[in-house]
Amino acid sequence: MRDSRWWRAVAAVVCGIGVIPWVPVGAGAAPDEGVVWLCRPGLTDDPCAASTATTVRRAGQPDLREEAPAPADPGVDCFYVYPTVSLQSTPNADTTVTPELRTVAAQQAARFSQVCEVYAPVYRQRTLGALADEDDYTAEQRAELSRIAYTDVRRAWQQFLAEHDPSRPVVLIGHSQGTRMLRQLIREEIDPRPEIRDRILSAILLGGNTVVRKNSDVGGDFQHLSLCRSEAQTGCVLAWQTFDEIPPPDSRFGRNPVTPEATPQPYGPDYELACTNPASLELNESRTAATILRAQPVPSPMGVELALALGPGAIAAPTPWLVPAQTYRVRCIHQDGATALMATAEPGSPNLPAVPDADWGLHLADVEMALGDLVRIVAAQTVAYRAANP
Repeated sequence: MRDSRWWRAVAAVVCGIGVIPWVPVGAGAAPDEGVVWLCRPGLTDDPCAASTATTVRRAGQPDLREEAPAPADPGVDCFYVYPTVSLQSTPNADTTVTPELRTVAAQQAARFSQVCEVYAPVYRQRTLGALADEDDYTAEQRAELSRIAYTDVRRAWQQFLAEHDPSRPVVLIGHSQGTRMLRQLIREEIDPRPEIRDRILSAILLGGNTVVRKNSDVGGDFQHLSLCRSEAQTGCVLAWQTFDEIPPPDSRFGRNPVTPEATPQPYGPDYELACTNPASLELNESRTAATILRAQPVPSPMGVELALALGPGAIAAPTPWLVPAQTYRVRCIHQDGATALMATAEPGSPNLPAVPDADWGLHLADVEMALGDLVRIVAAQTVAYRAANP
């Protein structure tokens, strides 16, 4: 069991909210009827529909303000599943729209509103408390927590499809637990069904150990959707887990499991984890990632880490978004049985801390480290999709 410092650090960095007590397995909420949406077009006070106003900061130069005009409907939909953020006191959250859900959606998904209409269901995820004390649970109990969460995501996807215009391509976006949910959804509901698979513009699966066959871009989790190796490629997967050093031997992220897990996934020496370099999809060259941080009302995790290292002025901005002066080069590596998107601080930029420990690497920065790249890639894929599907 990890001590309270573990998830106190996670809660503080992810949400800026203190720790609360929680209760054992069996106290989770009963299934809710229907689907509760955190983000959806037309929803009142939608945290995914945000201003694009951005402060661009460069060392020794005046700040610039950029704000793209409110985009017309781009004809693309995004289906976003958020990571583990719930501070509810039960092992599985209920479907209440809590402040931490709104915060993470604003930090991770809102920027995609420039290139798609964002849908995000509320699901009964495994909470931060259950994650912190996961060693107290049997494999069967952990599988049940995941089953409850997945049931909600699957139900939301089915409703989304039932109401969805099939002429509109879809981008799937997940991080951490959200990626685990989407990996299962794609395996079971999308990859085997060509009529659904053909609607997928791309799947952005970050910080969730997506598996491929060794030395291949396909196989493993998915038999048809391959890794994206060009910004003009569609129907493909973007995936990585971020580190600044080789993941430790027993790392939670960056190493493919060698034995079965409670939630089934491919394992063993024939497989490896996926990595696509968002700054250089085709060549995997070491290039500067296009980092975009949420600056307000709640700074995103990487912003908090920069503020802790450099002082709050490093991320203070009059706009919701900030392109920081600090930059990082990224490149996918396969080394010593590990796979990671390696992030190297450029001059004047601090090394980011591994939170809560080395097994997680730079997990909390998986999305924002290259958020600008992701939005650019989705825009390019949309152009390619429309050219192929006039």
